[in-house]
Formats: sequence, structure tokens, C-alpha cells
Amino acid sequence: MGALNKETERKFLVNSFVFRNLGNAVYYCQGYLNDDPGRVVRVRIAGEKAFLTIKGKNEGITRPEYEYDIPVEDAGFMLKSLCLQPVIEKYRYKIPWGDLFWEVDEFSGENEGLVIAEIELPDENHPFDIPEWIGEEVTSDEKYYNVNLRKNPYKNWREVKGKK
Repeated sequence: MGALNKETERKFLVNSFVFRNLGNAVYYCQGYLNDDPGRVVRVRIAGEKAFLTIKGKNEGITRPEYEYDIPVEDAGFMLKSLCLQPVIEKYRYKIPWGDLFWEVDEFSGENEGLVIAEIELPDENHPFDIPEWIGEEVTSDEKYYNVNLRKNPYKNWREVKGKK
């Protein structure tokens, strides 16, 4: 049995577009072969590379994660033909910050207008600095999980907000 891979991350809203000047944008397109809360299987094209990722259920801010390189052509087929629709489209900025990196996702398509920053930590207690362009933490709010943005896109949130 292989070593357990884990992902420990925190998510935040972004309150300024200054991040655009701090890193280069890479286009991401990702879809889900399933959306079971206990195990998610994702297909992603990130720039010129493609990946198949399996994620387990969160325990706090940590969850098991396994990621494998796959051919871009295979990922393209899966995104169009096998993944649940709609797919998630976004531009990701990877920004070095101290000994870590912030990843800022500026969504397009069905989730246009939403901007989320994530920081992956070596462990749950690792200290990190929060830049001034980072806003409210949304780590525990499941509506911000990419898999849930597929089911309830950000465009629907704005429509509900506008109907007061």
C-alpha cells in the first residue's frame, strides 16, 4: 500500500485585483466524473498539461488527494464526453508568498465574477502571512468548493441576491 497523500489548504475571498500584477495567469478547465462528497474524481487541463485527481472527504482542512498526469487529448475527451456539466473554467495565478504560494482562481464561464485564493499548507498549524488583497476566509463553506460550483454556479448566487 502506498503512502497517503494529503492536501491541507485554506480558502479565502479576494478583495482586490492587485494579485494580477503578482503572477502569470494559466487557463484551467476541469470537470468531475463524479461528485460524491466522500470521493471526488476530477479531470483537469492546466495550461499544456492534464491530470486525473482523486480526492477524499475533508477532515478539517485536510483530505486525501492523489493526482496523476494523463494525456491532454484524453482529458479533453473526458471533459467533453464523460464529465458532469458544466465544467469549471478559470484562470489561476500562482503567487510566491514567504515560503508558500497563494493560488488565486479568477473564474470565468458559469462562475464569472468569483475570485478565490487558496494557500496549501504543509500541515494544519503551519503559520502564514495574509496579504492585504485577501478577504474573508471561506474554507469551511462548501459552496466554494469547485465541485459544488459546478452544481450551483456563482451566476445563480448573484441572481438570488438581486431579487430582494
